[in-house]
Amino acid sequence: MPTYEYQCDACEHNFDEFQSMSEPALKKCPKCGKPKLRRVFGTGAAILFKGSGFYETDYRSESYKSAAKAEQEAAGKSSANGTSDKGGTNGAASSNGGGKGKKGAEKSSKS
Repeated sequence: MPTYEYQCDACEHNFDEFQSMSEPALKKCPKCGKPKLRRVFGTGAAILFKGSGFYETDYRSESYKSAAKAEQEAAGKSSANGTSDKGGTNGAASSNGGGKGKKGAEKSSKS
């Protein structure tokens, strides 16, 4: 729905009205109440693109897309490797009895 600009010829009141294209033009001024209102040709509003298909990244070349995918995979692998090399704090290191004393070590050797 567009925004129309109106001006009253009686009191020079100028305002914008948001209304459907199928609605008739306003006739009565909201400020003075006289039927001297006319629709003015304004500069108009900017076009708003909503939804997919209007972004710069939507039209990237296949070579760019493959390079970006390879870069993401490399970043994912390096972060996965970085988390497992933190000094043996994962579950396997604590199964050697870690704080349980001799009873924990005996249980793990029996199974």
